[in-house]
Amino acid sequence: MIYGTIPGVAKPVARMVMGVDNQRDPGAAAALFDDYVERGGNCFDTARIYVDGQAEGLLGDYLASRGLRDKIVLIGKGAHTPHCTPAAARSQLERSLEALRTDRVDIYFLHRDNPEVPVGEFVDVLDALHREGRIGVFGGSNWSLERFRAANDYARRNGKAGFTVLSNNLALARMVQPVWAGCVSARDPEWLRHLEESGTVLFAWSSTARGFFTERGDPSRAAAEPEIAHSWHAEDNFERRRRAIALAEAKGTSPVQIAMAWVLSQPFATFALSGPRTLDESRRNIEGLSANLTEAERDWLDLKRDQP
Repeated sequence: MIYGTIPGVAKPVARMVMGVDNQRDPGAAAALFDDYVERGGNCFDTARIYVDGQAEGLLGDYLASRGLRDKIVLIGKGAHTPHCTPAAARSQLERSLEALRTDRVDIYFLHRDNPEVPVGEFVDVLDALHREGRIGVFGGSNWSLERFRAANDYARRNGKAGFTVLSNNLALARMVQPVWAGCVSARDPEWLRHLEESGTVLFAWSSTARGFFTERGDPSRAAAEPEIAHSWHAEDNFERRRRAIALAEAKGTSPVQIAMAWVLSQPFATFALSGPRTLDESRRNIEGLSANLTEAERDWLDLKRDQP
């Protein structure tokens, strides 16, 4: 495992974050989580909306049974559309804390944005929850750069804590169409420049483009993999995939691990969210942390130069 530091979070944080978004069976989940922890993992990501609200309870029960709460970094998310309001952020957090069997999450994200709500109202409620000790550092998931900047401008003007973390998509493959309604990528040059200049920490979801860099992403499999085709199939992405395959062969690793390395080699702080369904998938993701890229290789993979 490799770790990063986040201002406002006391512990070093595993850069491969265990996503708890698809686990329904407590026994299977416990085996997956135990393996992650034994390999040095210490950061779990969940949300009020996951598995119709059941994911938080499953994770809370697991952490309590293993006595792990004080040893891990806990990420929570709430106020997902259509309940994306300041009032819902507070009320959903209260239910989340109860389900998670804790009094605080270390990192908190608004799961979506609602442009109809003045951004200052979101800052006010998150700042209050932070001062009450219920959340640590906080930010937005699937937020536009304009709204993210506006939130921090408001916070500075009014002496409030601001957004220091972001959870948007970032992957070697460009997201052609949103994976889900309301999804936002941080892949455009302005977002990337802001992340580097501001010191904002990115928790990248779908960091390996949801299977695009496996055999499932082959263009011939579009009919069999409609979700991958919808969000990732494009000629520029196919070229990125070809280059990832070639570089993986040269380095003796896999294209998925190369794609993961691209996300983690950015010139700003990045953490990769992963929601593995099996032990093998989880282990492959963690093994991918050992792949290293030079700046030239990173740029070549992203079609910014002709030679790695």
